[in-house]
Amino acid sequence: MCVKGVSLMEKIVVDKVSKIYEIGKVRVEALKDVSFTIERNEFISLVGPSGSGKSTLIYLLGALDKPTNGSIKVFGIDITRLNGSEILRWRRRNVGIIFQFFHLIPTLTALENVVLAAELAGIPKEERVHKARELLEFVGLGDKVNRFPSELSGGEQQRVAIARALAGDPDLILADEPTANLDYSNKIKIVELLKRAKDLGKTVVFATHDVELARYSDRIIKIKDGVIED
Repeated sequence: MCVKGVSLMEKIVVDKVSKIYEIGKVRVEALKDVSFTIERNEFISLVGPSGSGKSTLIYLLGALDKPTNGSIKVFGIDITRLNGSEILRWRRRNVGIIFQFFHLIPTLTALENVVLAAELAGIPKEERVHKARELLEFVGLGDKVNRFPSELSGGEQQRVAIARALAGDPDLILADEPTANLDYSNKIKIVELLKRAKDLGKTVVFATHDVELARYSDRIIKIKDGVIED
């Protein structure tokens, strides 16, 4: 039993998860009885076309939504059983999320965006600015800490978003199509940064429709029409 417990602490376990949306009289099965595991410190790509269920899985893994059926255990914690305040605390301490659209606060500089994320994650006040500067150096923006989002390119804004996702030192990084709106050069930079996050000991789940970019990861999970294909 002890060995099994230790094993579960080192895995993300998605077990028979379904997600159904009902919009008026329309019933959409976004995920259908999905099961898979991810090892701690693994870099996984979720690959599939638009509407395949990738983003739904990212939202469920980050406890931004709950499955209709099934369970999701993240390093020993069944996040599908957490209540509202527990979910918020768990997410702030354990998950960094990178979205397709950067969602930076336009009135804050790059540094201030990352400092705010550190504050929300509970990083002590005296450490926040130093940590934010270190993370912006990590993503190659040490010389642009005082730029506002409107003064940065799309690729640079996404790099700020990665620094922000790392601000709370989470175990799990979820990236939902973070390269979709970028040119090829910036796509590669973003994926390389995700690889570097993995090298820091993070578990990374990268949702993409781009098979070429997915090859940078340790393993590919293919999904189509809400079903795991491979």
